[in-house]
Amino acid sequence: MAADDDAPPANETPIQRALRLKKAAIEAKPKPPRGGRFQRERAAAAQASSKSKPWMSR
Repeated sequence: MAADDDAPPANETPIQRALRLKKAAIEAKPKPPRGGRFQRERAAAAQASSKSKPWMSR
Protein backbone atom coordinates (compact mmCIF):
# COMPACT_ATOMS: atom_id res chain seq x y z
CA MET A 1 0.00 0.00 0.00
CA ALA A 2 1.19 3.54 -0.72
CA ALA A 3 2.33 5.92 1.99
CA ASP A 4 -0.56 8.19 0.97
CA ASP A 5 -3.50 6.49 2.69
CA ASP A 6 -6.06 9.15 1.69
CA ALA A 7 -5.08 9.03 -1.98
CA PRO A 8 -7.90 10.07 -4.32
CA PRO A 9 -9.53 7.52 -6.63
CA ALA A 10 -7.86 7.25 -10.03
CA ASN A 11 -11.06 8.17 -11.87
CA GLU A 12 -11.52 11.45 -9.96
CA THR A 13 -12.13 14.48 -12.18
CA PRO A 14 -10.26 17.76 -11.60
CA ILE A 15 -13.48 19.35 -10.32
CA GLN A 16 -14.04 16.52 -7.82
CA ARG A 17 -10.42 16.86 -6.70
CA ALA A 18 -10.76 20.62 -6.23
CA LEU A 19 -13.96 20.18 -4.21
CA ARG A 20 -12.34 17.53 -2.01
CA LEU A 21 -9.33 19.78 -1.36
CA LYS A 22 -11.60 22.76 -0.65
CA LYS A 23 -13.63 20.76 1.88
CA ALA A 24 -10.43 19.57 3.54
CA ALA A 25 -9.17 23.15 3.80
CA ILE A 26 -12.48 24.33 5.32
CA GLU A 27 -12.44 21.46 7.84
CA ALA A 28 -8.87 22.32 8.85
CA LYS A 29 -9.77 25.92 9.77
CA PRO A 30 -10.55 26.71 13.40
CA LYS A 31 -14.28 27.07 13.90
CA PRO A 32 -15.97 29.76 16.00
CA PRO A 33 -17.52 28.54 19.24
CA ARG A 34 -21.13 27.47 18.87
CA GLY A 35 -23.88 28.97 21.00
CA GLY A 36 -21.94 32.10 21.88
CA ARG A 37 -23.02 35.69 22.34
CA PHE A 38 -23.56 36.21 18.61
CA GLN A 39 -26.14 33.41 18.39
CA ARG A 40 -27.95 34.73 21.47
CA GLU A 41 -28.01 38.25 20.02
CA ARG A 42 -29.39 37.01 16.68
CA ALA A 43 -32.08 34.97 18.44
CA ALA A 44 -33.06 37.97 20.56
CA ALA A 45 -33.22 40.21 17.49
CA ALA A 46 -35.39 37.70 15.64
CA GLN A 47 -37.69 37.40 18.64
CA ALA A 48 -38.04 41.19 18.96
CA SER A 49 -38.75 41.74 15.28
CA SER A 50 -41.38 38.98 15.19
CA LYS A 51 -43.70 41.03 17.42
CA SER A 52 -44.42 43.38 14.51
CA LYS A 53 -44.97 40.46 12.08
CA PRO A 54 -47.91 38.39 13.37
CA TRP A 55 -48.09 36.46 10.09
CA MET A 56 -44.63 35.02 10.81
CA SER A 57 -45.83 33.12 13.90
CA ARG A 58 -46.54 29.42 13.61
